[in-house]
Amino acid sequence: MTDSEFLVLAEQTLNSIEAAIERTVEDSDLDIECSRSGNVLEIEFVDNGSKIIVNSQAPMREMWIAARSGGFHYRRDGERWINTRDGSEFFEALSRMASEQAGAPVTLAP
Repeated sequence: MTDSEFLVLAEQTLNSIEAAIERTVEDSDLDIECSRSGNVLEIEFVDNGSKIIVNSQAPMREMWIAARSGGFHYRRDGERWINTRDGSEFFEALSRMASEQAGAPVTLAP
């Protein structure tokens, strides 16, 4: 994967997360806010003040997630971002982390 291919995929991924959060907020009583600065997306769970940070790391060609449960790195494998340690898929893991922090089911999909 070239640098420019990575940047396009990373941008698409961050856009997908933002759109999924918007759908979640519209379809539920959850109070979740997103803010973005460049390649960093901050997801705030307003009711408890917790946050998840998602960002792209161009030099490593990875997507990173920082949540209450820890920090995680994902590399592209075909059509999916896969955890470099446990092989979990990015959006499934992010949904699990968001659900834990929201205290209610949150499904985030591309």
